[in-house]
Amino acid sequence: MSDITLIHTDNAPAAVGPYSQATKANGMLFISGQLGLIPGKGELAAGFEAQTRQALDNLMAILAESGSALDKVLAVDVFVTDMGKFGELNAIYAEYFTDHKPARAAIEVAGLPLGGQVEFKCIALAD
Repeated sequence: MSDITLIHTDNAPAAVGPYSQATKANGMLFISGQLGLIPGKGELAAGFEAQTRQALDNLMAILAESGSALDKVLAVDVFVTDMGKFGELNAIYAEYFTDHKPARAAIEVAGLPLGGQVEFKCIALAD
């Protein structure tokens, strides 16, 4: 079995519980759910659009720290507290995932940690 590497970057918020920002093993990267938390501040960005962009920026920071990138993402899970925002979510998401379209699920949930409105987690290839 290959070694497991725990990933951490100060360019994304620290984990808010007993877990890692991401783990890497056997060429695969598993990124924990990313809220729209502003790194270093520990507070959520204001509003759905800002939280969505911040969460995706956090995801990109962890990908970069891991030697990966958005075009190596295989699957994304999106958790959202209001499926009525699905169109807005898709528009913002399409700005990040332009030509590359990984598999994706979008799930409406009753609540997210710290009162977040959206959360992204993903699986990607890692060098």
